[in-house]
Amino acid sequence: MANLKYKSMIFDLDGVIVSTDEMHYAAWKMIADEENIYFDREINNRLRGVSRMESLEILLERSSRQYTPEEKFRLAERKNNYYKELIKKLTSKDIMNGVMPLLSGLRDYGLLLAIASSSKNCGTILECIGLHDYFDAVVDGNMIKNSKPDPEVFLLAAKELGCPPAECLVFEDSHAGVEAGIRAGMDVFALGAARDHSAARYSSYSLENVKADAFMGE
Repeated sequence: MANLKYKSMIFDLDGVIVSTDEMHYAAWKMIADEENIYFDREINNRLRGVSRMESLEILLERSSRQYTPEEKFRLAERKNNYYKELIKKLTSKDIMNGVMPLLSGLRDYGLLLAIASSSKNCGTILECIGLHDYFDAVVDGNMIKNSKPDPEVFLLAAKELGCPPAECLVFEDSHAGVEAGIRAGMDVFALGAARDHSAARYSSYSLENVKADAFMGE
């Protein structure tokens, strides 16, 4: 094997492998409009990398009424149903630029690859874009109790790969995700809106020009 700094690469899904931001936004906006709650893209940005129920709590901050736990559960289910209908339209063409060349290069070097996502729809998305069986491990929101910035999802992914955290590199596009990777004891490649995170080991706007040999040992 080539002299690489890491043995495993762990990728967030939304915003790293495929962008479902518009679909999440559209689904939450439908809920907000139905409930007469103000919701815009700035508020939506606060939902990146956090769980569905935590996202709902952020949306409800602008509400003029209080919701019972049962009502909140139903709202979250409605949002998820809207979202699931929207993601059915995803195809391999929606894989973000640079992802497949990077994944192929990392595989050629013999690295293990994993998905670590807070999304409970992770499996459906991977199926739609044709990557369901591509990764050595997939950990999603159905398998964890704590969402990012808690490190649980990344630690579980490392465990599934049989790799120590210190030998894993995380790819994340949210500040919560970067924090989770750091708390897991992993180096982090911060992308997109998270690229200004001071604790990230690497940063870039996208993966478009990122090559596998960038992670060769120094």
